[in-house]
Amino acid sequence: MRLAGAAKWLRIYVGERDHWHGKPLYVAILDLLRHEGIAGATVLRGIAGYGASGSLHTTRIVQLSIDLPVVIEVIDSAERIAAVLPKIDGMVSEGLIILADCDVVAYRTRRSGEQRGMADE
Repeated sequence: MRLAGAAKWLRIYVGERDHWHGKPLYVAILDLLRHEGIAGATVLRGIAGYGASGSLHTTRIVQLSIDLPVVIEVIDSAERIAAVLPKIDGMVSEGLIILADCDVVAYRTRRSGEQRGMADE
């Protein structure tokens, strides 16, 4: 897949405990994105945060929370994001969904057989 130039940046903020049809919501969203052919997505687990409810979610022992914030970041063409956004909106009952313009400078992958690490010296 080629991705360069103008694109859309989708960020989805949910809770670690949120579920969709028996699986963690972030996993269900990743499955949907892969099925829809989206270029890629990353899930980030926050160490602390709060949302519309005002409840603090943190990893601190004193205020231990088992519902840490999770952010799913997606970048793809405006058309692909527009096609998948209504489905994601239907999956997120609590959280925040934002969409912003961005410019893709590079989108690369390793060629078959290439390994990560230092180049041969």
